[in-house]
Order: sequence, then C-alpha cells, then structure tokens
Amino acid sequence: MEQDKVLQVFEALSSTVRLDAFRLLVRAGGGGCVAGEIAAALALPPNNLSFHLKALTQSGLVTVEQEGRFQRYRANIRLMLDTVAYLMENCCGDNPQACAELRGGMFTLTPIFESAQATSGEDGAA
Repeated sequence: MEQDKVLQVFEALSSTVRLDAFRLLVRAGGGGCVAGEIAAALALPPNNLSFHLKALTQSGLVTVEQEGRFQRYRANIRLMLDTVAYLMENCCGDNPQACAELRGGMFTLTPIFESAQATSGEDGAA
C-alpha cells in the first residue's frame, strides 16, 4: 500500500460526519445502507450527507451501487484492513511476540499482513 493512499484514508476520516458514516457502514456489513438510511441514522440533511459520502467514495473507503432510484453504500473493509496492516507493518521491529504482548493477545495482524501482501504483490519491503 502506498503512503499517499493511507493519507487519503485518514483525510477522508478526519471529519466527524464521515467517521460516523463509515462506522455505520462497517456495522451494516455487506448489505450496506442506502443514503436515506444513513442520513436518518446520523440525523443529517441529505444534501449535507451527500458531500461527505462523495469524499468517502473518492477515497475508496466506501463503494456505491445504484439500485433503482437509490444508491447503496458499503464500507470497503479490505481497504481499512490494508491501512491498519500498513501502519502495523514493522511493529515492534518485526517481532510478532512483542506485539502480541503489547496488545494483550487481543488479535493478530499476521493474516492481514500476509493477505495484504498477497493481494498487492508486495514482498514486505518499505
């Protein structure tokens, strides 16, 4: 993953409205939400939400699909996982045991790293 893409992700999430919308779409899972559902859940006027959804879509964090008169938005979980993997890539000097101790065994990012590298064709070099 390129640093410019990571910066795009963080820029897109640097708004409370966009962060809330993205988190809502993550909770919605693969079914996503139509714009009206998002606006209602966040108590936002549709024209205000439209601006924020456009920013999320342009960053790649959200995908949109036309369904008749409606647009259905879905979180791009793969991009978020790739972003986390990029941030954690050299955690603890590439010592996974030290990272596991710091996280208290909450979860492991090793499969994410491997999957992200396989998807992007990277060999882990920065």
